[in-house]
Amino acid sequence: MWSASIFKVDMQRSVLLGFSGGIDSSSAVVLLREQGYRVVALTIDTLGDSTMLERAEKTAQRLGVEWYAVDATKRFECDVIEYFCNEYAIGRTPAPCTRCNTHIKWQILLEQANRLGVDYIATGHYFNIEQRNNKFYVAKGVDIAKDQSYYLWGLSQEILSRAITPMGSIIKSEIKESFKDKSESMGICFLCRRPYAEFLESRGIKMSEGNIVDTNGHVCGRHNGIARYTIGQKRGEGIPEGKRVINIEPTNNTIVVGDNDLLYKSKLYIIHCNIVDENELLQSTDITIKIRGIGKNPELPVTIARYADGYLITTKDGAYAPALGQPLVLYRDNLVIGGGIVDSFE
Repeated sequence: MWSASIFKVDMQRSVLLGFSGGIDSSSAVVLLREQGYRVVALTIDTLGDSTMLERAEKTAQRLGVEWYAVDATKRFECDVIEYFCNEYAIGRTPAPCTRCNTHIKWQILLEQANRLGVDYIATGHYFNIEQRNNKFYVAKGVDIAKDQSYYLWGLSQEILSRAITPMGSIIKSEIKESFKDKSESMGICFLCRRPYAEFLESRGIKMSEGNIVDTNGHVCGRHNGIARYTIGQKRGEGIPEGKRVINIEPTNNTIVVGDNDLLYKSKLYIIHCNIVDENELLQSTDITIKIRGIGKNPELPVTIARYADGYLITTKDGAYAPALGQPLVLYRDNLVIGGGIVDSFE
């Protein structure tokens, strides 16, 4: 397999494109060319997937672009898969796609672009970038149904200053019709469509049985491993009818269940943050938040204050069913002004 680090590309207005050979990255090639860029395709192999590499290479040949591949399997294992397993083992709900974008995909694109002498980097993600007051912001894509700005909150200013967003103004349903193969990759890539609990067990994460208790501490059921549960869940072994998971206590291997209204949290503490401009964050009165998963996002603006090594987010209408380990992303209208990982709530 080729390594992009051994090539030197001398070109003007060139862009290194993260390339899987699917609908999005193939469309990005066409759009970037139309904008006058010379495209170099880079396939980042995170799983040792020879079939994917072969497809990407053949598609690149058909499109007539230079193609390279880089082996990122060890890096992906350490930074994404181990993180995913370790978080679930302690009762948290991780977001591996966010972590992959921040630490693997975009970071490797930047590194390889520097080695190749390529000016810009791009992917097939549906989002935009805006520059204000000498700062770069991730912005929502035009196609709200496919917008991926939530997953890109961790991108650094260095990456954003070099990035181009060919898919930011594209409606996916319009381009999808031109592809014979309309299949798309769904879910977490390294699970390979396996249930996540099965994957965790295969990685040595123990699924020990334990008690399910109500808010008064009374035992009302038995669970089959805390990693099988997440905050807000209402179905699963041992969960009483009409109750939802409201807390996971890994230290005593216990699941706490309660009524639905107990899932609304007005205070959220986030750590491991990436903030574009802290003054803007602390002084703005129109910031809203987004948390993926079971949660329903608060509609009203939030207030934000510095707290320890992170921030305290206070909501008037409450965030529904936030889970520890989930990213919380901060928006001003269509701009991502920062984000962090939910570490506690009340």
